[in-house]
Amino acid sequence: MNYYIDCITQKYCCFSGRARRKEYWMFVLFNVLAYLVIAIGGAVLAGVTNIRAFATLGEIYNLAVLLPGLGVLFRRLHDIGKSGWWWLIGLVPVVGGIVLIVFCCTDSQPGENQYGPNPKEF
Repeated sequence: MNYYIDCITQKYCCFSGRARRKEYWMFVLFNVLAYLVIAIGGAVLAGVTNIRAFATLGEIYNLAVLLPGLGVLFRRLHDIGKSGWWWLIGLVPVVGGIVLIVFCCTDSQPGENQYGPNPKEF
């Protein structure tokens, strides 16, 4: 949970540095859980109150965490020695998403690289 909160508060628009696999995947996990809770809660509220605006709470949440999500993805790519621009490969249908998942699952580049010191060594 601390990784998620750190990405939202302290590293909101931080696109430099490195992020461990644990930081990235914990952010993704809590982000998905929060989205599900908000989207289901909004759908229930929309059904109960007949106010359709509640149904869009999930999309509003997604917009709110777009920059922190991209930031942690960029830092994760930096951790394996890739430029942040590699996130664009995810736009290639099917294959791009698989390549991006493989990149995010790859172990950190040992030692210091051009993006900073290895966060595992702290």
